Amino acid sequence: MKTAIVTGAGRGIGRATAVRLAGPDVTLIINYNSSSRGADETAELCREKGAEVITVQADVSKASDCEKLVSAALEKTGRIDVLVNNAGITRDGLLMRMSEEDFDDVIAANLRGTFLMMKAVSGIMLRQKYGRIVNLASVVGITGNAGQANYSASKAGISALTRSFAQEIARKGITVNAVAPGFINTAMTEAMTETAMKAAVGAIPMGRPGEPEDVAELIAFLAGDGAKYITGQTICVDGGMCMR
Repeated sequence: MKTAIVTGAGRGIGRATAVRLAGPDVTLIINYNSSSRGADETAELCREKGAEVITVQADVSKASDCEKLVSAALEKTGRIDVLVNNAGITRDGLLMRMSEEDFDDVIAANLRGTFLMMKAVSGIMLRQKYGRIVNLASVVGITGNAGQANYSASKAGISALTRSFAQEIARKGITVNAVAPGFINTAMTEAMTETAMKAAVGAIPMGRPGEPEDVAELIAFLAGDGAKYITGQTICVDGGMCMR
């Protein structure tokens, strides 16, 4: 029986990941910050696949909430095998007009949250001598993106954080990798204008957006035993965007 935490699992890639990981031999800890309804919907989908599920409200930008989330997992099963750091936000705008608050909020939720969650599970995984950590980066952390200086910086930081922590614990039976989605059909992309949507799709060699399930497949692989010799990597799921 494995125990997996998926942060920001109320929708999109987080939901697809939780559902992909779900099974009779898995206990899932579904995290959400504000949308309990979304988390409950994800939990029901996972239970349909035979998984044992609990939902936990936590703001991952706060250390105390991260500890609460980890404690909930330990109380349920006594171990944590998989951590998927998916929770994140956007506050888009041109840098010259971006408020300090919008910059800080994105860095706190995306980068600080990833750091805090990895720190919270590290001691547990070290005692187990086993663990799989998968962080959600982004292609814009590699290429940059106009109007997303804060988001791009947070995602580039996640890739660097991933490589650094992977080196620290590589000999301890714990792998740390990142997945960098490209243009994926989620609530974030649904808010785009038609013009922006066409421009984004035009930059994809495969000529179409990806789906959350495309990203979830790679996350599930990296979270499994088949990826035991892969660590410190950031792997793009982007239809070829980063080739250009």
